[in-house]
Amino acid sequence: MKKLGLPLPRGTHTAVSIMRHPIHPMVVPFPIAFLLAIVFTDLAYLGTQDPFWGRVSLWLAGGGTVLGVVAGLIGTLELLLIRGIRHRPAGWSHFVMAVMLLSVGFINWLSRLEDPLGAIAGSGLYLSILGAALVSVAGWLGGDLVFEHHVGLGKHKDEYGADEKHGDENE
Repeated sequence: MKKLGLPLPRGTHTAVSIMRHPIHPMVVPFPIAFLLAIVFTDLAYLGTQDPFWGRVSLWLAGGGTVLGVVAGLIGTLELLLIRGIRHRPAGWSHFVMAVMLLSVGFINWLSRLEDPLGAIAGSGLYLSILGAALVSVAGWLGGDLVFEHHVGLGKHKDEYGADEKHGDENE
């Protein structure tokens, strides 16, 4: 029980990596960019009535959702495999926001499949704006994990140059 009162050490390793480089941060920029861009392509369609922008929004919604699921699976593995991530509230908050984001992204994509142009004027733009807001919050929390908690960056040195004690991070 005493262990629960101790502060978490800074830094953790990564479980899903290529040559010690975490894969999750390599994959997330694509769904982030795609899901944010839908707002602008929806607005471009509404402003120009050019069907091209409606098709672009459909493809961005699909690509953002599929790649977001890939990034989400990798992030979920990290969360479940690394104790140092599991024990941080920011890790769980990031996870919950990402699940909400992928749910909205999937609904947005699904609503566009039959009528990409009609969906924009209906709920499409609202879902795109909600998705962009969720991307922002999930991204903020993910950035907090990296920049504040040093998740995925490995162990850190203490003030004397020795590795900080982490215990067994894979429990």
